[in-house]
Amino acid sequence: MPPTSVSWSTSRWRPSRAPTRPSSTACFRNIDFNSPTKLGETRDRNRRVKNLLQDFHKLDLRPGHVVEEEAIGEAYIYLIERFASDAGKKAGEFYTPLQVSRVLAKLVQPKPGDRICDPACGSGSLLIETAEAVGSKDFALFGQEVNGGTQALAKLNMYLHDIDSAKIEWGDTLNNPLLIENDHLMAFDVVVANPPFSLDKWGAENAAKDKFKRWTRGIPPKSTGDYAFITHMVETAKPKLGRVAVVVPHGVLFRGGAEGKIREALIRENLLDAVIGMPSNLFQSTSIPVAILVFDRRREKGGARAKCKDVLFIDASREFKQAKTQNILEAAHTAKIIDTFSSWRDSKSWKEVQKYARVVSFSELEENAFNLNIPRYVDTFEAEAEIDVKAVQAEIEQIEAELIAVKKRMVGYLRELGADA
Repeated sequence: MPPTSVSWSTSRWRPSRAPTRPSSTACFRNIDFNSPTKLGETRDRNRRVKNLLQDFHKLDLRPGHVVEEEAIGEAYIYLIERFASDAGKKAGEFYTPLQVSRVLAKLVQPKPGDRICDPACGSGSLLIETAEAVGSKDFALFGQEVNGGTQALAKLNMYLHDIDSAKIEWGDTLNNPLLIENDHLMAFDVVVANPPFSLDKWGAENAAKDKFKRWTRGIPPKSTGDYAFITHMVETAKPKLGRVAVVVPHGVLFRGGAEGKIREALIRENLLDAVIGMPSNLFQSTSIPVAILVFDRRREKGGARAKCKDVLFIDASREFKQAKTQNILEAAHTAKIIDTFSSWRDSKSWKEVQKYARVVSFSELEENAFNLNIPRYVDTFEAEAEIDVKAVQAEIEQIEAELIAVKKRMVGYLRELGADA
């Protein structure tokens, strides 16, 4: 029996028994080395497994023989990223692009001792990126994932990054939250997620009977679960302490009905901290532009930031590197987002960044019926340069003169050809 005196990696979370590494049953339950559908018929299957064993037999992966401590974990992240690239739209189920994860992680400013949660954790890469932003090993990671195979990826990801104490549950966060403590939802210092966009049939029919009373601001539409995830995340953030960052489709910013009422309630409670517009085509799963919403429960009455009533809007939608199939956020782009957000939150003398960022008062949001559509608040309009009519006319005349000269030469060439014939 393991000793009971060993704690998890954070002083705020101490289970009754020492943590154990993820069991092989949990990580590999979906692997079948006899599967003809995945590995082919017997001859092909045996050849593939034999090649796999021979290739790995050459490698000495013991800790003392690996050049860098994090090399295996980083290799695993790389493989997930490559697989996500090949998987196309299906990749949205388990992977958030690395640079987007880094933005989310920096926005919530995780600190030593924090409990960090991702309620739709996929392969766990966003959780790991947020943990790395802590700057030490003093944290505790929690996650839940509805897909069993993807949850196994997350567990293995934690294992390879030497995060043995992470608690990753398999189940539906909205209908069956499993991160429970004393019969209540666990509370976290940091909550981050890239949940499925506009999830249909998310469980609205059961929301009124939710024993955790998460939907007091209103029940999101049954065909659009965005605010279901947002509400769950806000409710699991620690009162007066918790920070939340979530990736959402732009419809979340302006849709009316039940979503509009929930959005208004969140703003009136002074929970919304920032709205950040991101470029389109960042994700394998969709080409649409997305936004990041940041909530801060320190803005609640009695919290450290209760006096802050404004909301920061950033339009970073034009800041990216264009690639063949997918747009890319480079380090300079992410740094600009983080620096703008941090300087606003930490400085009393922050100034508007023309065509990029602006601080909006509660009264202005109220005047706009709590519509968060970014162009309402950040003017990115670029005036077209005045046309120099004389210069254009001169250019047209020059082109016409050149055309006449070309035609004359063509006539001369045709005559020469006729004479030769």
